[in-house]
Amino acid sequence: MTEMDRISISLPSKLLREFDEIIAERGYASRSEAIRDAIRDYIIKHKWIHSLEGERAGSISVIYNHHASDVMEKITEIQHNYTDIIVATLHLHLDHDHCLETILVRGDAKKIRELTDKLTALKGVKQVRLSVMVPGGHIPE
Repeated sequence: MTEMDRISISLPSKLLREFDEIIAERGYASRSEAIRDAIRDYIIKHKWIHSLEGERAGSISVIYNHHASDVMEKITEIQHNYTDIIVATLHLHLDHDHCLETILVRGDAKKIRELTDKLTALKGVKQVRLSVMVPGGHIPE
C-alpha cells in the first residue's frame, strides 16, 4: 500500500460544488481520488512545459479578474520584460469582471516558459494556457 499524507485545503464554495459535480459525473469514489488525478495532470503539464527546448512559436492565453489588485499593471509590467519574444498581444473583455489576454510569442523555449510561469503565479489570474509549436522551418518534410 502506498503511504498517504493527509492535507487540508480551503476552496471557494462555488468551486467545490462544481468540482463535486464533476466527481459525481465521472464516477470517482472520493474527492481524494479526483484531487490526486488533478494533481497528477498538473505535474505532467509542468514537466512538459519544462522539457521544452530550442526555438518555439505559440501563444499564452491568460484569463484574469481585472478587479484583482493591480493585476492588469503586473501583467503589462511582466510583458515589458519579455519584448524580445513577444510578437503581439490581444485583449478581450469576457464579461464585467474577466479579461482574456492572448500573447503571441516566438523565441527560446526557456524564455517562453519563464514568461508563462510568471503570469501563472500572479494573484487574480484564473487560468493560463500555453500552446507552442516548432517554427515552420524546423518541421521535418
